[in-house]
Amino acid sequence: MKKIVFLDEYSVANRDMSSITSQGEYKAYDFTRKEDVVERLRGAHIAITNKVVIDGDAMRQLPDLKLICIAATGMNNVDLNTAAELGIEVRNAVGYSTTSVAETTLASALALARHIVYFDEYCHDGRYAAAERPFCFDRMTYEIRGKRWGIIGLGNIGREVARLATAFGCEVSYHSTSGAKREEAYPAMELDELLRNSDIVSVHSPLNERTRGLIGLEQLKMMKPSAIIINVARGGIIDEAALAEALDNGYISAAALDVFSTEPLRQSPLYNIRDRHSLLTSPHNAWAAAEAIDRLIGCIAENIRVWLAKQ
Repeated sequence: MKKIVFLDEYSVANRDMSSITSQGEYKAYDFTRKEDVVERLRGAHIAITNKVVIDGDAMRQLPDLKLICIAATGMNNVDLNTAAELGIEVRNAVGYSTTSVAETTLASALALARHIVYFDEYCHDGRYAAAERPFCFDRMTYEIRGKRWGIIGLGNIGREVARLATAFGCEVSYHSTSGAKREEAYPAMELDELLRNSDIVSVHSPLNERTRGLIGLEQLKMMKPSAIIINVARGGIIDEAALAEALDNGYISAAALDVFSTEPLRQSPLYNIRDRHSLLTSPHNAWAAAEAIDRLIGCIAENIRVWLAKQ
């Protein structure tokens, strides 16, 4: 029976793991620090990791390790070159979070356009109860119907966002960060044109040498003062200091971030912006609806089943 070790099981939120645990001798750790990786994987044939790094040095100390299952789509926490050199298979999970992230993107746009958080606080902190009038126009709200929605990165998630935005009556266009030319249902634009044209911009591209720092102060200044930008992809694509400056100076109206340059985000100018209601934040959980986590577990289980069948 093969030994399976999950290094950061907290990342699946206590969902049913029986499809994985039934396939071998299973051991889980809630979270694992870098200095404990080798010891905890010693003797394991299969490692599961969401964000815990398994580097080349660790792999060379683990002769029994034959399969690494990444409990995510991104594979930047595993040294793929060393894994290939040592004959360790690496399998990720694809497509499990498309619906969850796309819905979060739409929810973020709606929340910012309609100032959902501000008006909820207005009711809960006693201001509404103390008001003489039945309506509050502290902040004007807007419909997203008829708005121009620009998508950066038209992969699986970007395409689903495009479908949902279209259903809400938005006019969708996109920018390909890879430069790939292909037939799509939406017009392609260069980045500068997309930023100038759009009322709402959402980011769905991977973090790589082409996208790191893609949106800085120069790009934010190109956008409409009424525009919203949303990043549910990877931190580092939008310069956070530049975003804080853009919000404080009214270069754009609002932003939503689910991802950050460092996670957790310890210190950042984003915490000190003048109008906190211009920034909607969440702790990298756009992907993590219960249904998406269950699909993720299913992907990992299938990757293990396929590998075991070859042994």
